[in-house]
Amino acid sequence: MTAFWTEPDYDDHELVELVRDPKSGLTAIIAVHSSHLGPGAGGTRFWHYAEPERAMRDALRLSRGMSYKNAMAGLPMGGGKAVILADEKGTKTPEMLTAFADAVEALGGRYVTAEDVGISEADMARVAERTQYVSGLPVEGEDAAGGDPGPFTAMGIYHGIKAAVRHKLGKDSLEGVHVAIQGTGSVGGGVARLLAKDGAKLTLADIDAARAEALACELGGDAVASDAIMGVSCDVFSPNALGAILDDEGIARLDCKIVAGGANNQLARAAHGPVLAQRGILYAPDYVINAGGIISVTLEYLARTDGQPCDVNDVRERIALIPDRLETIWQESDRTGQSPDQVADRMAQDLIGR
Repeated sequence: MTAFWTEPDYDDHELVELVRDPKSGLTAIIAVHSSHLGPGAGGTRFWHYAEPERAMRDALRLSRGMSYKNAMAGLPMGGGKAVILADEKGTKTPEMLTAFADAVEALGGRYVTAEDVGISEADMARVAERTQYVSGLPVEGEDAAGGDPGPFTAMGIYHGIKAAVRHKLGKDSLEGVHVAIQGTGSVGGGVARLLAKDGAKLTLADIDAARAEALACELGGDAVASDAIMGVSCDVFSPNALGAILDDEGIARLDCKIVAGGANNQLARAAHGPVLAQRGILYAPDYVINAGGIISVTLEYLARTDGQPCDVNDVRERIALIPDRLETIWQESDRTGQSPDQVADRMAQDLIGR
């Protein structure tokens, strides 16, 4: 097996820790990429990996992405991520979460965790019973920041899509703009509902076909098979499921003018950003457009640990800045000829001192 520090996705990570608790059955990886701006912050992913090396790849890539995301969002946090390796049945027990919480606590604040794919508010509440270094906890009252980050991520993506349509298509309205959405869970479904209110034409897909069909019926859109969504002729393709879909084959299938969605690490490799640009497809760097969730959980965490007041309006104000950041990236891309992902990476690296 190749040593993880020789992997292409290893980027001088400050910490990569394997957590194994035989009693509970927990196997997890915690990775901290950078603490230049603050403790490494990022969610915990609960996922079954047929090949364990893919779990390490996710931990390395996602933690680096969190460094960039937090920096570009102007948050006083570094980048970290955790991956819990689920078995084929997706078995998740209280004992497993307790063991994971103890591992987070043992790091003494170097890593702050939150929700990600496969993890719920209830799971984070259990983790919080054993460690203070957690966010995304249930909150009381509609005006309180925190809780499920999904709706806030969706809000940022919605604003980002509007900005992309304005920049690429020259339209201030989403009326009649065709958006193909991959993934209709908490984030993708939220994006779809916001776009539908603005009159966008929607085509939806999900690995849970029934969920996509139900949402399409609710919103007056269409549903297609999950393996067909990338080939739909549309204005905007919005990936909101798992990452690494924009590889040679995936990009070749696209029939759109814009890619703007919430999935992390959408580009399979760095070389695929310029490939999109060469095809004339405007790309919204994922860690910029999908920062709404981490903005919410970070402000929640800071409010709780530092006594800083924060309500949902503070979160919304920060999320509303996402379009301006994207526009700055796109303008610099137009000026320099570099692809948007290259511009964003350079900006983020400068912010974290790399």
